[in-house]
Amino acid sequence: MVLSHLSPNLSRLGLWASVVILIVSALKLFSLLLRRQKLARAMDSFPGPPTHWLFGHALEIQKLGSLDTVVSWSQQFPYAHPLWVGQFVGYLNIYEPDYAKAVYSRGDPKAPDVYDFLLQWLGKGLLVLDGPKWFQHRKLLTPGFHYDVLKPYVAIFAESTHIMLDKWEKKASENKSFDIFCDVGHMALDTLMKCTFGKGDSGLGHRDNSYYRAVSELTLLTQQRIESFQYHNDFIYWCTPHGRRFLRACQTAHDHTDQVIRQRKAALQDEKEQKKIQQRRHLDFLDILLGARDESGIKLSDADLRAEVDTFMFEGHDTTTSGISWFLYCMALYPEHQQRCREEVREILGDQDSFQWDDLAKMTYLTMCMKECFRLYPPVPQVFRQLNKPVTFVDGRSLPAGSLISMHIYALHRNSAVWPDPEVFDPLRFSPENVTGRHPFAFMPFSAGPRNCIGQQFAMNEMKVVTALCLLRFEFSLDPSKMPIKIPQLVLRSKNGIHLYLKSLGSRK
Repeated sequence: MVLSHLSPNLSRLGLWASVVILIVSALKLFSLLLRRQKLARAMDSFPGPPTHWLFGHALEIQKLGSLDTVVSWSQQFPYAHPLWVGQFVGYLNIYEPDYAKAVYSRGDPKAPDVYDFLLQWLGKGLLVLDGPKWFQHRKLLTPGFHYDVLKPYVAIFAESTHIMLDKWEKKASENKSFDIFCDVGHMALDTLMKCTFGKGDSGLGHRDNSYYRAVSELTLLTQQRIESFQYHNDFIYWCTPHGRRFLRACQTAHDHTDQVIRQRKAALQDEKEQKKIQQRRHLDFLDILLGARDESGIKLSDADLRAEVDTFMFEGHDTTTSGISWFLYCMALYPEHQQRCREEVREILGDQDSFQWDDLAKMTYLTMCMKECFRLYPPVPQVFRQLNKPVTFVDGRSLPAGSLISMHIYALHRNSAVWPDPEVFDPLRFSPENVTGRHPFAFMPFSAGPRNCIGQQFAMNEMKVVTALCLLRFEFSLDPSKMPIKIPQLVLRSKNGIHLYLKSLGSRK
């Protein structure tokens, strides 16, 4: 009797629920269609490659060789073209210096359609913040990258590098090529752990190793989500195995960062521990964040602390891993430049046991080779913005506020109108006489304008120390059977790794 009485009510509830779902779905679809119409109308004056009726350009972007596909498109459509990921997310893809200047000389926010995918992991740190809070955090973090803070890091860079090079001695003795990317990644993370938390791989337990795995997995999963428009909806994504993996990796990373922050805060309450921190040969990034205050004396909240630490670990880990790995690949590809860099660092080191801060500025040819490598293999091949006010470009075409911009650094650095013979590796492009007069937005490995990379000096210093020590210890050569296949995964990676032969030149520490 009770069941028969409830049955009509349950049927009516089910009917009403279906009606509500249909209405909500219809409204969502309507808003998406309005969004598409607005984005498409904004880009009407920009011709571009044909789009798939459902996937847009997503299928081409997901294919191997997609970076060079965009370069070919940039040759067909000068300045810029529309780039659609599915039917409802469209960017103006730009790759010309004057177009880059029109957008990146301003402080427009990062495009939420891409960077919101990082919020669950990074929180609201400097990478994704906008407006007054971004300015406040930028100002608070800037002292952490002052040269007085960076100077002691040279010894840390060297320490982590030597650990990696000792492992490479064993691998090199087997006379087989091997993938250097993973080892460079472990070294870069070890360095960041020491510079951020005051401890590295030599003192890491299981929790810290799981932190490394979590950071690596989060990077891969984020790129997969950006490229897969069906994962752009949060509800759908969190219901998938990929989404659940992402959440588990986030929890691992957050647990580690929270524990270190709690321990450091507790130590600051103890006078003996305070003295130990003050007597250390250098302050780590977390020390600086904990001591940072604005004009009103307000400190960063625990949530802000974690966001900035996680952001620094993310931005400083994979980018330097990519930059160092592709640089060593270029050295193997161009042995004459490898030898010239090696001779330079040998001359600089002389009878010293290790590099000093002042030595880094003397590595002029190595720096030119590094910049040419950045041009051909930019660690971050693409960045995104959302216009907070209209922009008019040099050719008179314009975009309204709210439009999405993709700055394709990889294609910009191969723009033949700016870089003659762009596929040729020529470090002299960055000699003082050739740099003079070049468009300031023609070379953007660390982005540009007010939202450029705050840690670029940290990254350059680390890469100089690491690559110089690598060249002193080994001669690098290619494995023609395992040439790298470029793929964008937030940073520029190789699908099959970067396999090189290494010949030991003798240990020098």
